[in-house]
Amino acid sequence: MTTVRLEIDEKTVHAQEGTTIFEAAESAGIKIPHMCHEKHLKPYGACRLCMVELVNGAKKKLVASCVYPVEEGLVVQTRSDKLTKMRRMIIELTWPVSQDLAKEFGVIRSRFRTETSDCHLCGICVRHCSEVKKLNTVYFKGRGIDREIAIVPGLGNECNYCQECFGFCRGGKIIQEFLYE
Repeated sequence: MTTVRLEIDEKTVHAQEGTTIFEAAESAGIKIPHMCHEKHLKPYGACRLCMVELVNGAKKKLVASCVYPVEEGLVVQTRSDKLTKMRRMIIELTWPVSQDLAKEFGVIRSRFRTETSDCHLCGICVRHCSEVKKLNTVYFKGRGIDREIAIVPGLGNECNYCQECFGFCRGGKIIQEFLYE
């Protein structure tokens, strides 16, 4: 494989072609906040907390670092006022389950309705059930603000024996779904 050179936060980083910006930063000890990234799963890019800025002269472009592949000569910023504002907004939108990140980014309350769910829709439970277990028992239902995770009716016994995704759920929503099926 070809090795590419890029710059992340003014640090020169070498990474294998096909590596994502998130992985390259992580290997260089540069922390990028995230909610939906899980090493054993395919990159998903749902939470957008891992957004970074690609800098090309005066032009800047926001991309999800967990799904964007490295390129030769890429210049990446993981911290900026714009990114901090965006991350704070995401934390507010996912308020019930993002308290650890709220402290890190100085968010003390949400401006939005927060009583809706203990799920931030990271999809880790859905993806683990599909990609690793090959069961497809946990799924997303609904769209937009009505989107939520659910267990396929009648397949709760599969979850009873597995329960692997329970440990990934920050808000405990998947456990609630299972217990009240």
